[in-house]
Amino acid sequence: MQETRLNTSRIRAARRVIDPVFLDTPLYRCEALEPALGCTVSIKLETANPVRSFKGRGTEVVASRLAEQGRRAVVCASAGNLGQALAWSGRGRGLDVTVVASRFATAAKLDRIRALGAKLELVDGDHEMARERAAAIARDTGIRLVEDSLDIETCEGAATVGLELVEAVPSFDTVLIALGGGALATGVGHVVKALAPEAEVICVQPQGAPAMTRSWHGRRVVTTDSTDTIADGVAGRCPIPAVLDDLLVVADDAVLVQEASIIAGMRMLLDHAGLVVEPSAALGIAALIEDRDRFAGRHVVTIVCGSNVDMDAYHRWVGR
Repeated sequence: MQETRLNTSRIRAARRVIDPVFLDTPLYRCEALEPALGCTVSIKLETANPVRSFKGRGTEVVASRLAEQGRRAVVCASAGNLGQALAWSGRGRGLDVTVVASRFATAAKLDRIRALGAKLELVDGDHEMARERAAAIARDTGIRLVEDSLDIETCEGAATVGLELVEAVPSFDTVLIALGGGALATGVGHVVKALAPEAEVICVQPQGAPAMTRSWHGRRVVTTDSTDTIADGVAGRCPIPAVLDDLLVVADDAVLVQEASIIAGMRMLLDHAGLVVEPSAALGIAALIEDRDRFAGRHVVTIVCGSNVDMDAYHRWVGR
């Protein structure tokens, strides 16, 4: 495999510093989904932990290293899930955590960030504006800026999902990974290509937030002026060049799905798997819905990456 910024030995070492509460998440075949989707479907469930997303794996690595260095403060920008995870990991290691987010972010995510003891600063703009503000805070105060997907700890922490996957499933044909900033996709993709190279790595993004997918297909950074998707966790506009370089190595394809398919995927996960998930977590199922012929007869693993969703909005989307 070509080089990426990630290192398999470091990924294995990362697993040793991550709180076990985030590790060995459920992985199981969900036969109830299969008649409608036409393929064997396994779910890697990354919501069964205190922050209800995979992000805690990466923030545990970040916080552990900061504590070793004697650092006492950290700031990040977040659409919600990273902020919760960093607040949780920082609280356990005595770190003062500041999270910058859009005031239009999911209220349930913002409430949880506050509840976990982080300082929350809101900006009157989208996630890219929050990134700019977090960087400014770091410059002005000298505290550590955590940049999701750019900081290798976030990618290698997320990559431990891939280690568990390849160790537990003797063979699978395809893994479908939600694509936002790229930490999960590059992390899991790196491990799969290193340890199960016959498997196909497919990234999935909403049509209303296509920047990274367009960048992957164009093999250069493509930005967008805005986003329009309910999948707030993957709604970035400005891909990070180094992350795109890694994605070009590990991903076999990147696809876009419609909002209606995301909602249908959320409904299927509720009806057939008993799972309440946020829109980003249903992207893999949405890809299966939209292209049944492509995946017919395959064994597909989809990573259900988060369940931090505003319940009023969820009921509007999925139906009471």
